[in-house]
Amino acid sequence: MNWIKKIIRPLLLFGLPLVVIACTVSYKFNGSSINYDKVKTISIADFPIKSEYVYAPLATKFNEDLKDIFIRQTRLQLLKPNQNADLQIDGEITGYNQYNQAVSADGYSSETKLTITVNVRFVNNTNHAEDFEQQFSAFRTYDSSQLLTAVQDGLIAEMSKEITDQIFNATVANW
Repeated sequence: MNWIKKIIRPLLLFGLPLVVIACTVSYKFNGSSINYDKVKTISIADFPIKSEYVYAPLATKFNEDLKDIFIRQTRLQLLKPNQNADLQIDGEITGYNQYNQAVSADGYSSETKLTITVNVRFVNNTNHAEDFEQQFSAFRTYDSSQLLTAVQDGLIAEMSKEITDQIFNATVANW
């Protein structure tokens, strides 16, 4: 029994530091899980509006937000769309629609739902198993007594951020 105590102490002294060194915890607060040894560049094409209803500032706002989220939250170098990047994102804004959401007692619309839909094609040239084409959308409701022109810029800013977050998570966050 005494010899066991003599052996256990040196084993713990040498074994415990090895266990502590071998166990590492890695946290990424931006949510991306990119292997920067393989993936160094990204190209993001401008998304044109191909919906029935067109609001020109929507494309500009969405394109800026999409590029901005990848620039701010990754170390990827942004290339022009015609260059061969490790990650490629392109697509189009396929829907910008408003619908009556709720009807009041007098038979008129009381709430209107504004929806943006975006079709995205993602190509990962380092791992084509991750390639996809998918639609992302977001919506907001507003009081029908307000004109769309009075509220659409604020609603577009919110929905654009939500959709770009969805695209970021689907492409590089691997949730």
